[in-house]
Amino acid sequence: MTADLFDKSPVPTRDARPPLADRMRPRILAEFVGQEHLLGQGKILRAAIEAGELRSLILWGPPGCGKTTLAFLLAGQVQAAFVPFSAVTSGIKEIKEVTARAERSRGDGRRTVLFIDEIHRFNKAQQDAFLPHVERGTIVLIGATTENPSFEVIAPLLSRAKVLTLRQLSEEEVVLILRRALDDRERGLGGLAIEADDAALGFVAGLSAGDARVALNTLEVAAQMASREPQGSRRVTLQLAREAAQRRAPLYDKAGEEHFNLISALHKSLRGSDPDASLYWLARMLASGEDPLYIARRLVRFASEDIGNADPQALQIAVAAKDAYHFLGSPEGDLALAQAAAYLATAPKSNAIYVAFGEAQQDVESAPLQGVPLHLRNAPTPLMKELGYGIEYQYPHDLPEAFARQDYLPEGLKGRIYYHPTDRGLEAEIGRRLREWRRRKVGASS
Repeated sequence: MTADLFDKSPVPTRDARPPLADRMRPRILAEFVGQEHLLGQGKILRAAIEAGELRSLILWGPPGCGKTTLAFLLAGQVQAAFVPFSAVTSGIKEIKEVTARAERSRGDGRRTVLFIDEIHRFNKAQQDAFLPHVERGTIVLIGATTENPSFEVIAPLLSRAKVLTLRQLSEEEVVLILRRALDDRERGLGGLAIEADDAALGFVAGLSAGDARVALNTLEVAAQMASREPQGSRRVTLQLAREAAQRRAPLYDKAGEEHFNLISALHKSLRGSDPDASLYWLARMLASGEDPLYIARRLVRFASEDIGNADPQALQIAVAAKDAYHFLGSPEGDLALAQAAAYLATAPKSNAIYVAFGEAQQDVESAPLQGVPLHLRNAPTPLMKELGYGIEYQYPHDLPEAFARQDYLPEGLKGRIYYHPTDRGLEAEIGRRLREWRRRKVGASS
């Protein structure tokens, strides 16, 4: 006999003795910490609860900020059945079963809140399957996601649900949750006479990056490690908290939004000539498990896109850092990436090549394509010479200062200028040369 989905609850039983984070899950809304911008007096969720109304929602926020708990509490506030549904383990068959049960419950006068954890993992067909039931009011759908719903949730479902952004918990909010766990004798650690130093709780909260689940689980490990003192209590010190935490695994998903957020932060810090921020974001990405060669490729791209000829050596250093990492690996090769990042951040900046090449590509795409001018064509055969290939070509090395006053663009693009060097770094000298050469060309044609 299969388990009844409608009997499931996120609140675990005492017999299973689940982790502290599950035991301390809020049972009523008054115990919920954080998200005051949604639950404060007069805010959107508070107003809906007080009116006894609840519409379909997409809860978007980082791990451990309370998405699942909030969905469960909201269902309780409006006296609806709460049905948790996992996008990882469920498919179309389970969707049909649960919506059929919800239809019967609706006939009995009871609403159903269908909570979909990690809704971004559902494909388009699976998300489509919910649409008619959401539209008819058979279910109130609450989806939770750590990914940007604009990219991961289909537009028809987004139009039928309100997207609410949950914020990362502050360190103060996480410390409050930890202290509640220390004091709670029924579900928490209150019966163990655990004392914790302020520094230890602050360290755990800071290390959790706003994830209450991580913080509570770290505290539980520290409490288990704490030795009993002569007076019978146990103390969690800063050193003990460090040992319990070991090494933090920062919030990151190499296929998700945080990946793009961090590389964007690195790129913008480099462009903004801030070596300190650049090194921080580089360290964040490496600590998160990002492929260092992906970072190296982005540094090489940056050297051309944002520095270019203002400092041509930047490209050499970026490529050398890529080669050094490929040769050394981690952790030794990480330093080469850091050296390159610091150099790129402090180099003079120019996107003149990036802009110039983009304009040239645009002309290739949109302007009429013209033949190569005769004087630029090679003439390896007598016939080609008879046709005028190579005629009147001027060989620059035979001319004063190795400069020929000839045009090299097709007739229809004659005089077109793509490259406008900046007055920064080596490009200032390049710009001076180009201005002189262009002046000579204009003089020759007048």
